[in-house]
Amino acid sequence: MKIIDILNSKDVTLSFEVFPPKTDAGYAAVEKAAAEIAALKPDFMSVTYGAGGGTSQNTANIAADLQNKYGVDVIAHLTCVSSTKEYVDSMIDAYKEKRIENIMALRGDIPKEGRVCYDYDHAYQLIYDIKSKYSDCCIGGACYPEGHVECARQSEDIVHLKEKVDAGCDFLTTQMFFDNSTLYQFLYRIREKGIEVPVLPGIMPITNVKQVSRSVALSGSTIPQKMKIMVDRFADDPDKLREAGIIYASDQIIDLISNGVSHIHVYSMNKPEIAAGIMRNLATIIK
Repeated sequence: MKIIDILNSKDVTLSFEVFPPKTDAGYAAVEKAAAEIAALKPDFMSVTYGAGGGTSQNTANIAADLQNKYGVDVIAHLTCVSSTKEYVDSMIDAYKEKRIENIMALRGDIPKEGRVCYDYDHAYQLIYDIKSKYSDCCIGGACYPEGHVECARQSEDIVHLKEKVDAGCDFLTTQMFFDNSTLYQFLYRIREKGIEVPVLPGIMPITNVKQVSRSVALSGSTIPQKMKIMVDRFADDPDKLREAGIIYASDQIIDLISNGVSHIHVYSMNKPEIAAGIMRNLATIIK
């Protein structure tokens, strides 16, 4: 089923993300974790992408298994910044062949060694190519409530976001954020600019100390004082920090739903226990 149809047909949705292994040797472990998360019966699952062709075929395989073996609707990621148009075309063909009808179209991170391909500069170019080759698929895109780290101003980032939506993006999923007021302000600004597609807040449960610095480094996310206090308090007890992180994320989600933002995407990091914890805390609310 197309994700946009799921969003339009349900008042509240909850979805989880998994990522493929960095090497083929890790495939079995990821497959097992994905199956355990699928057993929780989320509204859909997202499978991220091994950029540059390394393990990107695993994205298609994991997504197809979730869909065919476990009956979970799925969206497969596709990034373009380090891929040729020919390789992107081959991945679109692979998704079509496996009857994956939802694609998350992303520019992707520029490799540390610099650009390795100049066929794509922006995600909207990838969206155009997907639409031209696979016109009846549903396309998701990324957005950044605190602004993209490469944009000097949020207004500039919103202009690029409008380009993605105009190119054919059906819905958006946000980068992680930890203060809901950030999202509410962002939604006001993009609606003011005519961006009306559904926006799914991306929630990252912080369950270990390293995630805090990693979140700031990768996305520029602001860490609220109350989260810093939580991490400091439970830093020496991994079990307590994990449970506190799940509760913090659950509280975020409850506040979002209470304020009418009711389609939630969770970055579950291949950890079924985190997905199960979120699902347990929200079981009554998302019925």
